[in-house]
Amino acid sequence: MAKTSKTPKETNATEASSAFAVIKTGGKQYRVASGDTITVEKLIGEYKVGDKVEFNEVLLSDNGSETKVGAPFVSGAKVTGEIAAIGRHAKVIIMRYKQKSRAGTPKNGHRQSYFKVKINSIA
Repeated sequence: MAKTSKTPKETNATEASSAFAVIKTGGKQYRVASGDTITVEKLIGEYKVGDKVEFNEVLLSDNGSETKVGAPFVSGAKVTGEIAAIGRHAKVIIMRYKQKSRAGTPKNGHRQSYFKVKINSIA
């Protein structure tokens, strides 16, 4: 039985360019590259689909040959993107239950708003 050699996995465009950044928004950190689409929490202000957004809180920037680490942020670095979609996640049911007591079981729901942002450039 002849063995066949497996070809190495093809890399997509974001892996080939290898330029990326780590940004902070909504209390969370995201590793982004040009062309990526990320889901972030709702941003403060009035936005609609197609608006440009700018993330100035860049924690780390790497262009493939040089890595800049901020303390806490990289000075002069910014990531720009475009809002691709605005929506809300599925409803999460919050229910408080007390054992052996049927009285007063409050039930609430919550839907978190989000923005889908397509990253255009890392500077």
